[in-house]
Amino acid sequence: MRVLENLEPKKVFYYFEEICQIPHGSGNLDRISGYLEQFAKDRGLFHIRDKANNVIIVKEATAGYEKTEPVILQGHMDMVAVKEKDCAIDLEQDGLRLTVDKDYVSAEGTSLGGDDGIAVAYILALLDSDEIPHPRIEAVITTDEEVGMDGAVAIDLSMLTAKRMLNIDSEEEGILLTSCAGGLRTDCHLPVSLTDRPADTICLNLNVGGLTGGHSGTEINKERGNAIKLLGVTLQQLLGRLELNIVDIAGGEKDNAIPIAAHAVVCVKKDKQKTLEAQVARIAEETKKEFRSKEKNLCIGIVSCDTCEEQMFDNESTERVAGFLTTMPNGVMAMSADIEGLVETSLNAGVMKCVYGAQKEVVVNLAVRSAIETAKEKLKLQLDTLTKVFGGYTQAHGDYPGWQYNPDSRLRADMVRIYKEMFGQEVKVEALHAGLECGVMISKIPGLDCVSFGPDIFDIHTTQERLSISSTARMWNYLLEILKQK
Repeated sequence: MRVLENLEPKKVFYYFEEICQIPHGSGNLDRISGYLEQFAKDRGLFHIRDKANNVIIVKEATAGYEKTEPVILQGHMDMVAVKEKDCAIDLEQDGLRLTVDKDYVSAEGTSLGGDDGIAVAYILALLDSDEIPHPRIEAVITTDEEVGMDGAVAIDLSMLTAKRMLNIDSEEEGILLTSCAGGLRTDCHLPVSLTDRPADTICLNLNVGGLTGGHSGTEINKERGNAIKLLGVTLQQLLGRLELNIVDIAGGEKDNAIPIAAHAVVCVKKDKQKTLEAQVARIAEETKKEFRSKEKNLCIGIVSCDTCEEQMFDNESTERVAGFLTTMPNGVMAMSADIEGLVETSLNAGVMKCVYGAQKEVVVNLAVRSAIETAKEKLKLQLDTLTKVFGGYTQAHGDYPGWQYNPDSRLRADMVRIYKEMFGQEVKVEALHAGLECGVMISKIPGLDCVSFGPDIFDIHTTQERLSISSTARMWNYLLEILKQK
């Protein structure tokens, strides 16, 4: 028996469960793209699967809707695939273990991928039906949205005819999104030099964990703890009290998720172990007090290592890495002067790792966002300059444009009216400090009229992610009503 078998709408949850059984983290999309391609073939629908694994599927209008303006239905097939430390699921190979608790669908020990699997499920349920009235549907399902909108940037949309688009990539019912920030990824590379570890030293693992995490765009305004940043500050504080060297350092899983854990293997002289443990305990208590209203489960601790490398960062490299992480900007940089409560510019240090090659490096991956293009470029320049000061270099990629508000959107006006008629209350029209593919799509289809919406999904990009069943049904009915309009 399927876990979601008894949920309504049946076809939507059928396809959502199908999607969840196929690994589809960003960069691991061959199987899900192939599934979508086969879906179209089995139903005789016109389709394109490009080299970037994007899939376009077209279904002609139902009877009576041949002259109605066509519509693009758009979502992305990749998910932010993260899991808890003790979870045995291989997110590169295994499906998710879905659970239902009252009104929520979630996944055991992993993120759920409701962002944006529910969009794909809605689209497939529509394309699979011969009973739902609709105009010509041009379904565009893109790849690698979560790591820089690479699929949207690569896709050729020249064969499409529609000039209006429903982007189903929002996570809050009752809100229509009509503009969003642009963004880019910056990788900061810090070369390090190694030296032999003295025989009279001991290795210990310095851990930061227990953080809430969350989406680096929509939840950056909550000022939650960033494990990479906290680890860097902790190291810098320790270096002010005793001599230590980094042996290894890592943290985070995805650059667009606020990291919940980070660690550094450090070594000190054996006779300084107690001093180090006492200093870590002191810093932990101070940090917990600082974040007590935001991170109730924050923990900073140090434990022994079973094994340790024979080499360590030299003193200068250790100081540079700790200094960079301490001075590295992170979080909200500026709030909008035009829209109350909206973050204008931010960045998130999402992943840190040691890279071994001809030159060993510590690499920090950051997601930069801004509603203002020049502010985004200046923040990139700040990272370039800071990294250079600390002896490193940067690489930028995944640059995508923002989506500017259209005051004359007919689609938005129709959706506002329909929502009021269906639910008896006004829908909110808002901007978003996170990336949506609408800006990229508009750059490819000038004059494209876009609105983004979706059902309630909570704690996306985390292992606590959950999708509301009742909201999924309401937004499905809302989508059907939008498509029914002539």
